[in-house]
Amino acid sequence: MIVQDAPPQATPQAEPAPRCAEPFSEPAADGFLLGGFTWRHASRDTRRAVVIINAATSVRCRHYARFADYLFANGFDVITYDYRGIGESRPASIKGLQATWSDWGTLDFEAMLKRAQREFPGQPIDVVGHSFGGCGAGLASSGRVIRRMVTVGAQFAYWRDYAPAQRWRMFAKWHVVMPLVTLFCGYFPGKRLGWLEDTPAGVVRDWSLSTARYETRPSGRLIHATAGRLPFAAVTAHTLAISLSDDPYGTIPAIERLLGYFSGCSNTHLRITPEDIGEQQVGHFAFFRSPYQATLWPIALSWLSHGELAPDHPGRQVPRSPAT
Repeated sequence: MIVQDAPPQATPQAEPAPRCAEPFSEPAADGFLLGGFTWRHASRDTRRAVVIINAATSVRCRHYARFADYLFANGFDVITYDYRGIGESRPASIKGLQATWSDWGTLDFEAMLKRAQREFPGQPIDVVGHSFGGCGAGLASSGRVIRRMVTVGAQFAYWRDYAPAQRWRMFAKWHVVMPLVTLFCGYFPGKRLGWLEDTPAGVVRDWSLSTARYETRPSGRLIHATAGRLPFAAVTAHTLAISLSDDPYGTIPAIERLLGYFSGCSNTHLRITPEDIGEQQVGHFAFFRSPYQATLWPIALSWLSHGELAPDHPGRQVPRSPAT
């Protein structure tokens, strides 16, 4: 693909369809049609893992196409997809679309797990989750099938966990302005404002009504009331949580808060500074951009390939506290 990368801290922009991938449509359990792309090797091999990439909130799956190309070139089959209301899974209008964070996990990601099992029978299933995508990986009822998982800046936007220097500005933007605009428009017109993609009102409600526990978010309460518990604990994946020190969303408290829900996983938290890889900034979105193919992508590749960090990996492991 001949596409210029945006500056590292820039909001993800729309990209052309991936060259090496085949588009697909997959109905979720409630019939909502989801769109995405599959990178598939010609020959079947039950030793080859298939990697599902879970996007950040309101970031199109095309943002991860180069990273998917990289995984494919290194021997994985790959699935990328958009949550309902976003990108390839957007209907003509999302005004009034009742889609929530929990729908994105319990229905949309669940549909991808089912697709992976059907399209790649017998192959291990791994997951890469960016931002909310790491949280969404814990919401599917079939999460127990995940073998390995890599998350990047994964959390569920509790405002007190935002980086202190930017906390109040971020609170005003995401927890005051965003819900007010959504109330007026019936959805959040993020693309017009340059704030990510247009976003369904239910997702905005989950994000903006910020609480320290996922089950007290609007859609989290529904899952908790229906099932009696959240599905996170059923996931037993060998998990690497990557955080960047200049990511104002993915602070250590935010990452550890989400990891606390994955109680059935063996969790490793790797904290990386831009200086560790010879950069001045990386931030929340840039990990999956091609300038970091030589410095950051091998960390994820090593974990997905072998379930461990390479001896010369950048960054430091964050000690896990029993309290988390």
